[in-house]
Amino acid sequence: MWNETQSLANESNFSLDYTDESFNSSWVNQLPPFPGSLLTGVTVTCIALFFIGISGNLMTMLVVSRFRDMRTTTNLYLSSMALSDLLIFLCMPLDLFRLWQYRPWNFGDFLCKLFQFISESCTYSTILNITALSIERYFAICFPLRAKVVITKGKVKLVILVIWAVSFFSAGPIFVLVGVEHENGTNPMDTNECRPTEFAIQSGLLTIMVWISSIFFFLPVFCLTVLYSLIGRKLWRRKREDMGLSASLRDNNHKQ
Repeated sequence: MWNETQSLANESNFSLDYTDESFNSSWVNQLPPFPGSLLTGVTVTCIALFFIGISGNLMTMLVVSRFRDMRTTTNLYLSSMALSDLLIFLCMPLDLFRLWQYRPWNFGDFLCKLFQFISESCTYSTILNITALSIERYFAICFPLRAKVVITKGKVKLVILVIWAVSFFSAGPIFVLVGVEHENGTNPMDTNECRPTEFAIQSGLLTIMVWISSIFFFLPVFCLTVLYSLIGRKLWRRKREDMGLSASLRDNNHKQ
């Protein structure tokens, strides 16, 4: 009888210890990964940027779409970039949630994939819009007469559509690379994470995506460097040519 009582007591102590351990593990998993003071400052800053960014980008898009005189080729690119920034700002609350509680992720697998896809595609879109706008500025400054014929609103709208299509296509692998996973042998309600999947890491797809992201960064930077160097050289030569002309010829040249 005493042995049975002792056995029950040991089982009871084991259950209590196991429960305490599970509780402590769950509590640790839900702790913020950064100090509370730092997170508070970042959160306040992000909230301010959220409202400023949403209102500012909405106003940009509304002004360009509402007033015909504002629908220049440059403003069309700016409106496209405003849409990209607007979508990124709309995803900011989920980024803030992950700062405060990296796991568990309780918003489902689809939302995990979707907000990562939107962030990635909008980043690509912004980079490509900046590159296309720089190419337009290059033609407008270096070949002003040809630019009037080549660069039209219809062609710019088509370029913007192509930019968004390329951005969505390039970010498409996110739906395979990212998902909700948890550590083996743990409770998914406590350890679910929105992160790169094991399949993406083992298959090498994650490495390929990193290379794609690198190309989207370094190639536009190279293009911008070359284009603005050519623009600077053109403006410098034009300035030297104007210095050698008389005042009347210089005025006529500027008018032309």
